[in-house]
Amino acid sequence: MSARIQCISPVDGSLYVDRPVATPSEIDAALARARAAQKAWRRVPVGERARLVGGLVEAMKAMGNRIGEELAWQMGRPIRYGQGELRGVEERTNYMVGIAEEALAPVLPKDVRPGFERYVTRGPLGIVFTIAPWNYPYLTTVNSVVPALIAGNAVILKHAAQTLLVGDRFQEAFDRIGLPAGLFQHLVLSHDQTIGIIAGGHVNHVAFTGSVPAGRAIERACAGTFTTCGLELGGKDPAYVMADANLPFAVENLVDGAFFNSGQCCCGIERIYVHESLYDGFVQGFVDLTAKYVLGSPLSADTTLGPMARTNLADVVRRQTAEAIAAGATAHLDPAAFPENRDGSPYLAPQVLTGVGHAMSVMTEESFGPVVGIMKVKDDAEAIGLMNDSPYGLTASIWTEDVAAAKRVGEEVETGTVYMNRCDYLDPGLVWTGVKDTGHGAALSAIGYDALTRPKSYHLRLTTN
Repeated sequence: MSARIQCISPVDGSLYVDRPVATPSEIDAALARARAAQKAWRRVPVGERARLVGGLVEAMKAMGNRIGEELAWQMGRPIRYGQGELRGVEERTNYMVGIAEEALAPVLPKDVRPGFERYVTRGPLGIVFTIAPWNYPYLTTVNSVVPALIAGNAVILKHAAQTLLVGDRFQEAFDRIGLPAGLFQHLVLSHDQTIGIIAGGHVNHVAFTGSVPAGRAIERACAGTFTTCGLELGGKDPAYVMADANLPFAVENLVDGAFFNSGQCCCGIERIYVHESLYDGFVQGFVDLTAKYVLGSPLSADTTLGPMARTNLADVVRRQTAEAIAAGATAHLDPAAFPENRDGSPYLAPQVLTGVGHAMSVMTEESFGPVVGIMKVKDDAEAIGLMNDSPYGLTASIWTEDVAAAKRVGEEVETGTVYMNRCDYLDPGLVWTGVKDTGHGAALSAIGYDALTRPKSYHLRLTTN
């Protein structure tokens, strides 16, 4: 019997999707179709490519109701929020469409040399292999797929087992808008098949979002093939609430930044450092607002906190929380106040911890769930030291009314993005990148196009007389 990929729904533990993996001949055929389609696609003018790919937005919006329900069943996001991800799809797609012609235009040297024409073009790489995660399955896919296609590449998508249907919806949308056959293909693949495609040198670039161990495996597979890769891996994103912060505003936004999507956000807030002058008020406000979440079935309109995607992921958060409490941390929420909270299930109550420190895994290891630790700090230097005391570096948020102070602190923070008075958001006009174990590469913005193209120089002597 052939291997199969299954999605077990966190709603009730039922089997929601069950698919056979692609056969070797199907993989070979898909790669051949992609190569053939890309040769013709790369000759289509950039503006025309962008216009066609931009049709993805309306095709996706037409599936809105179905997408919201499918996300609830596949990864547990409350149905009241399900279609919200499509707003990000629209924003990111429209932005990358809008800047495409300028971002991909030839680069001219600033100095003019009589008798010569000199310029650098940005040509497509060939086949981009997108390996997408389940937590924001539409947004993380758009980040690479849309600009890769606009830049003239073909795309093979391998989506996470937990969100297989998302790959189907992208295929359906691109087929509906008339994207040339073979240019975008969603394949159901095992981990071994995924690594085999990369190690075999069958693709030109890998765009991966996922865990640090998986990122390392992809880098090893790329080794020796000259295949490039962009990796967005783990995170432990911090927030620093400075002495002059707007306290109610910071509380409201940081609670949302910590617990939206059950904390399963690449740039979600996992640790908070608060100036000692605001600490008590911040903690009280944070706990009070967190207590208002309603944990339950994501299919219920009343639910504001759904189950985590899988029980084993919830168990990581349970372990970190229990270890912290055993080491002296204080838990401010009673799980019994959330009746749907159940051990051995993906249904997990939110938790706020104080009395924590960096000797505890909950403050240093990725949680990716509904728990956050809050620490008191005396000044900027202490906050910066703690924010940087991490193997990760995706985003950091600073809460203050002083722009100069935010810039000053931001300069010292080791991270790919610095926010002031916001968090848990990706601006498509700014490059999305990380440092340290969060990985490397660039997505979105004009810089994102650079990662999906290769430069080619033209040095033309206009006369031989």
